Formats: sequence, structure tokens, C-alpha cells
Amino acid sequence: MSDIHHMPFGAEVGGSGVGCRLWAPDASEVSLELATAVDGAARSLPMAREHGGWFALHVEDVGPDALYRYGIGNERSVPDPASRFQPRGVHEPSQVVDPRAFRWNHLEWKGRPWHEAAIYELHVGTFTAAGSFSGVEDRLSHLANLGVSAIELMPVAAFPGGRNWGYDGVLPFSPDHTYGSPDSLRRLVDEAHGRGLMVFLDVVYNHFGPEGNDLHSYAPQFFTDRFETPWGEAIDFGSRQVRDFFIHNALYWLEEFRIDGLRLDAVHAIRDESPVHILDELADSVHERFSGKRHVHLVLENGRNEARYLSRRDGGAPSRYAAQWNDDFHHAAHVVATSEDGGYYGSYVDAPLRHLGRCLAEGFAFQGDPYPYWDGRPREEPIDHLPPTAFVTFLQNHDQVGNRAMGERLSELADSRVLDALLTILLLAPFPPLLFMGEEWAAPEPFLFFCDFGEELADHVREGRRREFSGFPGFGDPAAHERIPDPNAKQTFLRSVLDWDHRERGPHRRRLTQCRNLLALRRRKIVPLLSGLSRGRSDWSRFGATGLDVRWSLAEQSGLCLLANLGDGEVRRALPGADWSWLHGTHGPLTHRPRLDDSPDPLLPPWSASWFVT
Repeated sequence: MSDIHHMPFGAEVGGSGVGCRLWAPDASEVSLELATAVDGAARSLPMAREHGGWFALHVEDVGPDALYRYGIGNERSVPDPASRFQPRGVHEPSQVVDPRAFRWNHLEWKGRPWHEAAIYELHVGTFTAAGSFSGVEDRLSHLANLGVSAIELMPVAAFPGGRNWGYDGVLPFSPDHTYGSPDSLRRLVDEAHGRGLMVFLDVVYNHFGPEGNDLHSYAPQFFTDRFETPWGEAIDFGSRQVRDFFIHNALYWLEEFRIDGLRLDAVHAIRDESPVHILDELADSVHERFSGKRHVHLVLENGRNEARYLSRRDGGAPSRYAAQWNDDFHHAAHVVATSEDGGYYGSYVDAPLRHLGRCLAEGFAFQGDPYPYWDGRPREEPIDHLPPTAFVTFLQNHDQVGNRAMGERLSELADSRVLDALLTILLLAPFPPLLFMGEEWAAPEPFLFFCDFGEELADHVREGRRREFSGFPGFGDPAAHERIPDPNAKQTFLRSVLDWDHRERGPHRRRLTQCRNLLALRRRKIVPLLSGLSRGRSDWSRFGATGLDVRWSLAEQSGLCLLANLGDGEVRRALPGADWSWLHGTHGPLTHRPRLDDSPDPLLPPWSASWFVT
């Protein structure tokens, strides 16, 4: 049977009925409006006022699948903000769910340690033509054979309309009905565990979406005007009720769905002046709940790159957060591959190899240094020798593809041999790597920004998108604006759906084989060197015009060395000493072999990555 996460709010099946609680401090009265799923008969029951703005009611003759709303005075009816399911969308009634009814097949699953992480990010709606949890489930064999150890779902919390990236969610406890039922998500997680795959979920705790959020009508205390976010009103984490809402959300996904980890979106937009920051309290609550029971991992996206959240205990276990997405690595590698200099890429274009080398050796490229994209203000904190396992690296993800005006993937922007070298670095470096869906076969489909808002909001989003790119090369005139896909058009969404038939065709098949073999080599040769790392010990240097030499000291007095030539000409470099051996796979030379000649320093081929271990 499934677990239930007990919460101080929402609708919960228990005993002979259902108990409901709502925090509505601005409401004079609240009623529970019930309609059974069987006959649709409706009735309205007054809820008892409790201390602190709470309203509660236990109903004896109601069970799972019942539909309900909350009546706020005589003014409006709203769904449950802690709804476990919205079968007809965010503007319609909530549904009572009993999570204990689900039968798990893999209860023995205890997760996997963090150092084994190789992550595959996907969007449920565009990963397959089915656009559902069951569609992802049907492709689990592909992911297991690819060699990743974890899938990461972009946010699935209920959002307005029929399509969305997920970052406009408004009911954060409900899997969106367009993807399937809560039990469909549970089946996906259960089947993934049966194949040895962890499942991570992207969650959004920095804002609510712009359509379908009713909290303002009865609990405006959820928000504060003391801070701003790029997406609207800031959430007030100085409120105990608000803090509990999000802490319970994290625990709910981990407990009721047996999710293995959470990626917290854009935490730099979470402002909290409480004595204990919400990020610290949330992480402590998660570790207290699951420590010693199974592996659960928390990952941050943090534009401020605050390294203090990534500290390690003796033995290598994270104190709070296992890792952070490393945008610095992406930006430097992207400039190396494309020479683009617009937007934040301009902060790396002065010396992309230097920035990439520092990322490979130390984690972040900027560590309290002036950041040009921030008008020279300092960015990041000193890293203090964090291990490489604290930094998730990637060449592509939903943001870095989808936030381009035309949604181009890196395979459309860079030469194949450039990607050969960069993928060899990404998948064998001692950082947890992340692939974005379709990257493993160089999918030609774009990943565009899409949504499905009402007409007025859709107009704002469309025009805002065009204004956003007006300063970028090629998009300065009105005619160019028209080329930018309309986010609200269904065709924009459909263009982003992966065509799986490409996997078996020519260069796509070759890329898939390369990724599989590199991930297999990583699993055999690299992962065993990463266990128990509590500190990072590494150094790096430049050689020639385009060369990087990076060396890491890893577990059991082992070492890993990368000699990379990221340019069009050959460069010479002395190889590591006799106690180092060239790293190669059972399926041929997966890493690039230096070319020996009469010189004591062999030649490194153009766009090559040669790996050595000791």
C-alpha cells in the first residue's frame, strides 16, 4: 500500500469520512461544497472557524473520488489550494484522493546514492506523442538502456490550460490532469524504480502562476509587497502557515509518490528574512523524515550560486543540498561551441576556456568576482573546496534551449565534432551530468516556450516574449518579431514534441550510440571514484591556444586527468606520467587518443577530449 503524508490542511481520508481544513484568514465564513463523483448531487456544509484563520470540517459520509470546493462567504467558490487532484482543471472542483489505495510493486526500493547520479531531464507533455505519465512509462526501457540513473520531470503541478512548461503551476499538490491521474504518476515512479532509475521532480516555490491562483481572495497573507520577483508578487515566507505549506509540499511528493529527489526552481527569487531561512528549514525537515530510511536528494537552481547551501559533512554526505545546477559550466561551454556573445554569454566571451577550466576544476567560474552581466556586481561565493559531486553540469536543459527565441538545440548550432568533444567531457567528468530529452540522439525538434492562457493574458505573454528578444541580433525589427513563435499557439507546443523515429536514422543513431557508450564507461570507471567525497582537490592549466589540462584527486587516492583540445588545430601536450593510463571503453576509443610522433609531446587532435586515470 501507498503511504499517506498527513498535513494540517487539505482533504484527507480517515476513519469513516473525510476531514477538510483551509487557512482563510480574510474570509468571514467558509463552506464545504460537496458533489459525489457518482451522481453529482451537491450540498453545502458550513465549516467551523478555528483559531488563527483556520476553518475545518469532518464529513462522515464522503469518501475517495468525491468532488468538492470551498465557498468563500457568498462571493465565490474555489478549489482546495492543497488539492491532491483536479480532474477537470484548475478552475474546477477538487477531488478527494486516498493515496493508500495504490499498490506499489517495488517497496524494497531505497534509492541510489547521489554520486551515482546521471540525470535525464524531460517534459512530460512533449517527451512522447502521448504527452502523459504513461507515455513516459512506455519509454523507461530506452532510458535504462541509455545508462542514466535518474529521470527529472519538469514541474507537473496543476497549471491553467492544456499545455505549459510547468512553471506556471497554481495548485502545487495536484499532478496536472492533462498528464494523468495521481496513480498514473505513482505507476511511473514504481516502474522506474523497477528498472533501477531514480525519479526527481522539479518544484516551484518562488511564485504562483498568473492564472488560476485564488489565494488572494481569502488568504492574501500568502504574499508580500516587501520583495519582488520576475513573475509577480513574492511569497511571504515570514508566515508560519506559508512555510508549512511548502515544507509539506516537499514531504508530500517524497512520501506519497516515493519521489527520490526534488530540484527547487530559481531559489534566488525566494526572499526570506526569518531567523532560519526557508531553504534551511525545508532541507532539515526532509533529512529528518528520510534519514536512514532511503536516499533522498535535494538540488537547487540558484542564480546567486550561494555555495554555503552545498556544504558537506565528514564522509561526504550533504549537510542540506546535494548539488546545484551549474549555469557557469553551460555558459562557458556554449561560448566555446558557438562563439555567441549575446545576453549572459557576454560575461564569458572574453576567455571562455579560462572560465570552462575553472568550472571543471572548482565548480563555479565566478566566485565573488565582478560579473559583467550584473553590471560588474560580484557574483557567487568562494567555494571552499566543495567536491565535484556538488555541481550538476549540462550542455542543454529546458531553460537554455527553450529560452532561445527559436528554441534551437545545441546540435543545430554547433558542428558535430564540437559536440563529440563536449559530450565526452560532460559525461566523463566527475560531476553529475544532465542530458535534456532528445539530446542523446541530437533530436532536431526545437523546444519552444509554450502555454495555454486566456486571451488577454495570452496577448501579454506573446508581446512580452517579442519585447524580450528585441535587443538580440536578428530580432530588432517588427518583421523579425513575427518569426518568434506564438507561445499560446498549439502548433508551438506540437513542434516541440519529440519524434522518436529519428533515433534510428544516420547521425542520430551514431550520437545515441556515443552517449550510451560514454555513460557505460562512466558507470564502470568514474562512478566508483566518486563515493564519499567531502572536499574537492583539483588543479587546472591552459596550454597552447586551445588546450585545457584538468586533474582531480578522487576517492581511494585515485586520480582523473582530462587533456582537452577545444579548437580547430592540433596542439602538443606532454601526457601524464607512467602511472596514468588512457581511459577507453569496451566499445572502442570513446575518448580521443593523442597522436604519437617523434616529438616527446604528442599531438592532441582538434576538438578532442583525452581522459586518463591513475
